[in-house]
Amino acid sequence: VQLQASGGGSVQAGEALRLTCTVSGVRINTMASVAWYRQAPGKQRELVARSSIFEGANYADSVKGRFTVTRDSGMNAVYLQMNSLKFEDTAVYYCYIPEVWGRGTLVTVSS
Repeated sequence: VQLQASGGGSVQAGEALRLTCTVSGVRINTMASVAWYRQAPGKQRELVARSSIFEGANYADSVKGRFTVTRDSGMNAVYLQMNSLKFEDTAVYYCYIPEVWGRGTLVTVSS
């Protein structure tokens, strides 16, 4: 099983980005939970958003109302739509399914 995150980049505060996690080796619609995490410089990795078959989507308080996590069974991918980006969203973003981490993608937001 492999996960590959992409879509990161450098943006201005207030702009949007969509991250894509491409999954291989397992069908995403068979996974009970898929998630996005992030790690900012000097900080611990934190949960950003999770898509659960049983509980729906849930988000860190800091991104509620701005970020949306969705699954695409056809593309076997997971997306993280990030709107109204803030400087504090700057981090490396990782996708995660139980016991498997993808390579991260860097998001840099300038104020």
